[in-house]
Amino acid sequence: MVNQSVLAGAGRHGGSIYRQWCGDMKIVVLLKEVPDTYGDRKLDLDSGIADRAASDALTDEVDERALELAITYADSHSDTEVVVVTMAPASAAVSMRKALAIGGTSVVHVADDRLAGADTGLTAEVLSAAVARAGYDLIIAGNVSTDGYGGVVPAMMAERLGIPQATNLEAVQIYPDHVEGKRATETGLYTVSAPLPALISVTEKLPEVRFAGFKGIMAAKKKPYESLSLDDLGVVVDDETAARSIVVAVAERPARTAGVIVVDEGTAGEQLADFLIQNRLV
Repeated sequence: MVNQSVLAGAGRHGGSIYRQWCGDMKIVVLLKEVPDTYGDRKLDLDSGIADRAASDALTDEVDERALELAITYADSHSDTEVVVVTMAPASAAVSMRKALAIGGTSVVHVADDRLAGADTGLTAEVLSAAVARAGYDLIIAGNVSTDGYGGVVPAMMAERLGIPQATNLEAVQIYPDHVEGKRATETGLYTVSAPLPALISVTEKLPEVRFAGFKGIMAAKKKPYESLSLDDLGVVVDDETAARSIVVAVAERPARTAGVIVVDEGTAGEQLADFLIQNRLV
């Protein structure tokens, strides 16, 4: 684990004592650009990396819900700063500007060609460094991205930053010194809480993000937008690409074939049973 005084303490926050005399709140929202779920999603068969040119790019819906949570809090707490942090190609600036138009205060954009194909471990390392550099009281992320479905980056970041985590929350209440939320499990609905500074991840049960108005779109052009590289963050990679895991094999999904039609001539039950057995479904 990375010492909290090195990463978490390097930022603006100083825990509850700071908030008592300063009174403000700095919320970092992790926003990811992903391929459109309604478009074609393909893998490059040579590299095993997602072919992002195969579909339009947009911000992940669950991350937008995290952004809406932060902005909603800021609506009733005027001293709140909402910083959007992303790790994405330079072209993602369009999506990040949209986040500013919706209500974000500023953007920290890590763009480096060496991050192509980065795994979850490296992603967590880079985002942790960017967040620590920006400073924070609360970090909000989506629980899982629609392009990777790993769902582990928020927890890995909390470990690196040395702060408590409350993940997979479907309802959240933010307070000056702690955060509370509801987490649904197979055994029931649990109320969890964590003192600030902390990291939480939210599910699609939270409200959808609002639309950007004309005033917000115009204001976004003047809001701070910082672009960073791996060198700026002090993250060291060994090769031309920073990927730390390899794809052993990748293949295109087989074309869909016609199904099996069972004609009932008194033996439909036997035919169905044979089909299930042959396909190891029973």
